[in-house]
Formats: sequence, C-alpha cells, structure tokens
Amino acid sequence: MIVDICLSPALYPYYQKENDVVVVVDIFRATTTMCTALDNGAAAIIPVADIEQARGYQAAGFLVGAERETRRMKFADFGNSPFEYTPEKVSGRDIVFTTTNGTRAIEAAKDCGRLFIGAFSNIDNLADNCLSSGERIVVLCAGWNNCVSMEDTLFAGAFVEKLSERVKVVFGSDGVRIALELWEKASNSPMDYLKNTDHYRRLLANGAEGDAAYCLRQNTVSVVPYYNRESKKLTASR
Repeated sequence: MIVDICLSPALYPYYQKENDVVVVVDIFRATTTMCTALDNGAAAIIPVADIEQARGYQAAGFLVGAERETRRMKFADFGNSPFEYTPEKVSGRDIVFTTTNGTRAIEAAKDCGRLFIGAFSNIDNLADNCLSSGERIVVLCAGWNNCVSMEDTLFAGAFVEKLSERVKVVFGSDGVRIALELWEKASNSPMDYLKNTDHYRRLLANGAEGDAAYCLRQNTVSVVPYYNRESKKLTASR
C-alpha cells in the first residue's frame, strides 16, 4: 500500500490523484470534535468552508458549530471544542460545522475517491477502514492557515506507524519520513512535545488546555466519519 502525507492544504494539488483515499486531520481541534459529535449520536456533520453559508443553514433551523482563530463565533450554537457536543445537545441532529482550517481541508479534498476524518481518538479503527478502501492513502494535514502544524504532523506519523503494523507500506514522499521521525521523538509524551508549539499556545490563551489533552488521547471513540459526495455530509462508520 502506498501512503503519502501532505503537510498543508496549500500543497494538496501536488499530491492529488484520482481515486485516492484521503484522511483529513485537524487534531487541534476540528476532526477530533467531529468524531466526538458523531460518536455522541449526531446524525451527520455538514462541513462548510464559509461563514455566511453556515448562517444560512442556521436560519433554516440547523444547529451550527462555527469557529475562527480558535474562538467560537458569536452567532453559533457551538464552537470547536469536543466537550460542547454532548449527547443531550446533538443526538439525532445534523450539525453544520465550519472552522478555521479543518473544514477548508475537507473542501479541498471532497472530490477524492473516498474521504475519511482522522484523529487520535479513532486512529485504530481509521487504519482498519483505510486498509479495505483503496491502494493509495494520503493524509491531508489541515495545519493553520495553510502553514504546517506540529500536532497534525505527529498524528500523520502515528497513523503511518499503525498502518505499518497491519500491512507493508510504501512511502509516497519524504513527508512520510518527516512525520514518522517526529512521532518517534514525541510518542512517549505527545503533550510535552507540543507545549511549545504555535497552536497549543493558541488553545492555552483561549482557555482550552483541556481540549488539547483530550485531542491527544487514542481510541476514545468508535466512529470513523466519511464524506458522502451526494449528500455533502459526514456520517459515521463503526
């Protein structure tokens, strides 16, 4: 199996190939939050890249999660913290979701062969799903405003390690080697490794330190969200 890692959405056009399986990852916090919402019973996530589109859905009666620059938008029902999406609030509901980076990465990759949402919280189930879904997997790191982020890169390395335990992996580019080497350095204590990084500091400045710890825990949910191009929704495979 060929595995590649795209460290920024700005680079994705150079990695894009027909029929790829793409794993979109935004550890702090969008993909972790989407996994949590669906695990807590949300019927679907409707990812949108544009704030005005999210407002339009809200006017039509949808619940909306909206975040920019780490902060919840004032009009929104939720922000981008996984702790907001409790079963009592989301069970059985479609949730419209827009964030600074994660939903934009989904928009960029939505025409791929199959698109999954990845996080540490579903990493083992994700690896199992990907093995049966295609011959080439690309991990698309959402990063921060098209810049590389450490937490997404670490996840990519951890994910390749998981795949390597299951099947012979062929590296698609040096991006895989970069991510694996970082993960080898950080795997004993990812939180300590990330405490001096840009996005961790943003979370800390906005009172979301607890979110960071949650986002780095492995296998806390049973779902693997996947994107349906016809409905334009993310639903859960278990």
